[in-house]
Amino acid sequence: MQGDVRFDATTRGLYATDASIYQIEPLGVVLPRSLDDVEAVMGAAREEGAPVLPRGGGTSQCGQTVGRAVVVDTSRHLNRLLEVDREARTAWVEPGLVLDELNRRLAPSDLCFPVDVATASRATLGGMVGNNSGGARSIRYGIMADNVLAVEAVLPDGRVAVFGPEPEGAARQPGGAARTNTAGADVADVVQVVRQIAAREAGELERRVPKVLRHVAGYNLHRLLRPGASMAELLVGSEGTLAFFRRIQLRLWPVPSRRVLGVCGFPSLADALGAVPQLATLEPHAVELLDDAPLQLARENPSFRSTVEAVVDPAARSVLLVEFADGGADAMLRGPDALSTGPGALSRRLAELDDLVRGLGPGRSVAAVEDPVRQTAVWSVRRAALNIVMSRKGARKPVSVVEDCAVPLDRLAEYAAAVEAVFARHGTRGTWYAHASVGCLHVRPSLDMKDPADVATFRAVAEEVHDVVAGLGGSHSGEHGDGILRSEFIEPVLGARLAQAFREVKRAFDPDGMMNPGKIVDPSRMDDRRLFRYAPDYGPSGRLPTVLPRFVETVESCNNNGACRKLDPGVMCPSYRATREELDTTRGRANVLRLAMTGQLGADGLFGEAVARALDLCVGCKACKRECPAGVDMARLKAGVLHLRHQRRGPGLRTRLFAGLPRLAPVASKAAWALNARNRNRGLAWAGDRLLGVSATRALPEWSRQPFRDAELLPSPSLTDSLTNSGYNLSNGIGATRGRPVVLFADTFNRYFEPHVLRAAATVLRTLGIEPTSPATASPDGEALRDPRRPLCCGRTYISAGMLDQARTELRRTVGRLTPLVAAGMPVVGVEPSCLLTLRDEALDLVPGDDARRVAARSFLLDEYLARRPKLLAEADTTKSASRDRTAVVHGHCHQKADGDDGATETVLSTLAGMKTVSVPSSCCGMAGSFGYEAEHAAVSRIMGELALLPAVRAAPAGAVVVANGFSCRAQIRDGTGRRAQHVAKVLAGVVGGS
Repeated sequence: MQGDVRFDATTRGLYATDASIYQIEPLGVVLPRSLDDVEAVMGAAREEGAPVLPRGGGTSQCGQTVGRAVVVDTSRHLNRLLEVDREARTAWVEPGLVLDELNRRLAPSDLCFPVDVATASRATLGGMVGNNSGGARSIRYGIMADNVLAVEAVLPDGRVAVFGPEPEGAARQPGGAARTNTAGADVADVVQVVRQIAAREAGELERRVPKVLRHVAGYNLHRLLRPGASMAELLVGSEGTLAFFRRIQLRLWPVPSRRVLGVCGFPSLADALGAVPQLATLEPHAVELLDDAPLQLARENPSFRSTVEAVVDPAARSVLLVEFADGGADAMLRGPDALSTGPGALSRRLAELDDLVRGLGPGRSVAAVEDPVRQTAVWSVRRAALNIVMSRKGARKPVSVVEDCAVPLDRLAEYAAAVEAVFARHGTRGTWYAHASVGCLHVRPSLDMKDPADVATFRAVAEEVHDVVAGLGGSHSGEHGDGILRSEFIEPVLGARLAQAFREVKRAFDPDGMMNPGKIVDPSRMDDRRLFRYAPDYGPSGRLPTVLPRFVETVESCNNNGACRKLDPGVMCPSYRATREELDTTRGRANVLRLAMTGQLGADGLFGEAVARALDLCVGCKACKRECPAGVDMARLKAGVLHLRHQRRGPGLRTRLFAGLPRLAPVASKAAWALNARNRNRGLAWAGDRLLGVSATRALPEWSRQPFRDAELLPSPSLTDSLTNSGYNLSNGIGATRGRPVVLFADTFNRYFEPHVLRAAATVLRTLGIEPTSPATASPDGEALRDPRRPLCCGRTYISAGMLDQARTELRRTVGRLTPLVAAGMPVVGVEPSCLLTLRDEALDLVPGDDARRVAARSFLLDEYLARRPKLLAEADTTKSASRDRTAVVHGHCHQKADGDDGATETVLSTLAGMKTVSVPSSCCGMAGSFGYEAEHAAVSRIMGELALLPAVRAAPAGAVVVANGFSCRAQIRDGTGRRAQHVAKVLAGVVGGS
């Protein structure tokens, strides 16, 4: 094989779970690089009698992609777009291609694949075909079975055939060639048997298959009864149990020229669902539900709060998102009589919507959202609905069990009331969201799957809700497939005769049961706890980090939804985007930690090499803290694990040197000339590489010969009087103040390497009438800061190295010094995001208490502090600024994106400097403190930089200003492009201070 074959314990553990509650260790994992590799795997498995399980992004919620089999991961390499036919509106793809990536590649052709599942950023087309996925706009475009034209598949016996609308085995292939199966025989025997089964069971299919817009249980025999139906429709939804998909031909649709969105608020869930049948008469492209629970949780999430507050009526307890689209798709769907494509047409549709909703009764509202950017933000809330509700704290989490039921639209409200009654009888409650337009509502009861009583409730809820659905003429399986969770219920719901027919279909394709056994046919019990992630003997063992609270809870909060696998521009997850290894995703690391701390990776537990490797490329960027909907902060977990490991083995010399920089810097800076010689002497660089592991290919930061001194911020007499009157004494200083004082927090990096940044910040503040002072000059007892060689430190370098005892020492000292100043009304302003934001994040864990909370609440980055004072910015005289009308290319620091206001830099540059700003859609720069300087990490550090940041900087016009607030970010940009990025303070100083 060209691809990778991995049978080690760590890889098997990584692929033992998907987004379901189940965990089954596979035999091994294969990552094929070619279709020949797929046939090699199938041949070897056939010879050895080993099952095969095709897998894409591993986001299945019913356990489709876990099993005791050889897992074949197509997402790593089999992800090509093979051919696009614009005239025919078709595309051939490999199964591992991700939906969002397909649509990005199709964008220049004005075509798209519109089956828009919520996991579009990581869902592969092969997985979507296997599950017969639907998505938000299926009322307009249909589901996968309506949009897959042909499937080229390898049968378990080695035959390769194309199943599609043309004669089976000879459909047109990518590049125009016709391909018959490679085994030399056709598949007419299989096709004939399956069509005979469908014909024989036509009456039973008519009686038992629900007449709803969504039904994906079992095999799609009922679709074969339609005129012109192809065998491809049977393979769709087969969950890898019949054959291995090699290539897939998709139907494409024109991209709508314009969309509009109506956010409709209702006083209750029942009111919202009762309106759906009438809303459907307006011919929308989507009607999506969000009930009160996800709305409230979204309001608590910094990523979604502003969007929800902007468009959702605060009194609304349920919301329907109603979308209308015009142009391409509408014209094709509705023919020459389609509504006008002018901008006023969709506005009129929104007006009709408004009239209809408000006419239903009091307490209804409609917010029209016509701006595409705002629409994207609203849809991001809806797409994250599942993960938002999964972020709820506590042992009970929303569990997938009946979230896929689909009922007729006019029975929706009745269905919801009956399900709520079931939940209430069992002492739980549910959250509602998703596809109201097609009667497929996702609802999950909150259960603790470690609790045997809740496991019993798990089954009881399934059985009782399925009875409700059957009585309403609905389907128990409307979108996410069968897997382990629902296959057991195919026979009770659809009847023994159809269950037997499905077994016959399985035998026709796979007589030896080689393909993904235990799904659809001959399943396990859905509540067999031996198959659960939290099996009966589950529990942490061995030593665990205690220095940071909630370690176990944070690890277990990962629900494997796979948001960390997304490849689109954004902040998560830079190491995965660089390596494409499952181990380097946030969920991969969380799974390794969970397996290790419960003894499933051996007796070494968190001290094992698997944990060390999993955490090795985590750069502590905190992207997961912001973008992981379950809130898994891997940087925090890594610090805790490293702390535990250091307690046993002690940190290495390089770690101690990098982490101890704040304590070494006052002395080291006195030898700046000698230390800087390293960058100009290859021998010294080579020696540092060999002896310390500091990459000889990297230039180290240059020590300044004039580091920043606290004396430069001695307070003025008026400032002294102000604080003295508040009960605090400060040492005497000089100067004059025109405004409110602030504490300028001087971090180690800018103090000793780039002191001009701190001086620029002081200039900006003074020019705007704000007096910066230093915490070193203030003390409740009237004394100056002892040991002037030891400036205050946030402990950031110690936290990154996992030396948390030292970090706590630094933070206690810093919080203690800042507390009286904050109590006197002085905010703390900093310039280095990773340092200042430590006061708002880790300080709350390491030095918990009221003092830390007060300091956190009053600590701001310079651009945040200024952006919150629009009046001050508006009054500033910048009319003579040479920067006006220049462009600033802005790279946001990853910690500011996670814990701060990542739009503040653009705000102050545009408002105060009059600059046009362009934000780089980048994740971590890749330097990440010491990470990029470490010899073993230098190469991957550069790859991270090349994902988005460095190409964007190279492409920036020569006259543009590159702005990066992070010290490490500026170093990466300089090293990778030769351009010198500036801190926003330096840019603003040139505007307001003339420097």
